[in-house]
Amino acid sequence: MVKKVAEKKPKQIFTTGKRREAIARAKVVAGTGKIFINNVPLDVWGNEPLRLWIKEPLILAGDLSAKVDIDVTMRSGGVAGQTEAARMAIARGLVEFSHDKKLYEKFMHYERNLLVYDPRRNEPHHAGGASRRGSRRHKQRSKR
Repeated sequence: MVKKVAEKKPKQIFTTGKRREAIARAKVVAGTGKIFINNVPLDVWGNEPLRLWIKEPLILAGDLSAKVDIDVTMRSGGVAGQTEAARMAIARGLVEFSHDKKLYEKFMHYERNLLVYDPRRNEPHHAGGASRRGSRRHKQRSKR
């Protein structure tokens, strides 16, 4: 009888990032530094400021970013919200993949929103003709 040797699966980390209505899910796997956003290479995706925004956690991570492949899928929200959600998912994935306390501290020192969810939301509009001037603004009136 031949014993089967158990094949060791590569280490995979799944993380999520959120910003407003946008949700991003990142898969981090040991690899050669390839990054895909919605199945599109990062070098082709979006415009230059958005690409740089997503590259921030990769630049801060240094050599670690060249040792992992990252696949991010995003949905809902706007372009900027999706970008922020993606960078949060990437940063969380890199920290969880490396188990490095120094990297965690570096991200927190650089920008807390790389790792921590921001609960702020826009206030809904209120009735009374204030829709164009802000959610709680009203027409000025005299008391006397």
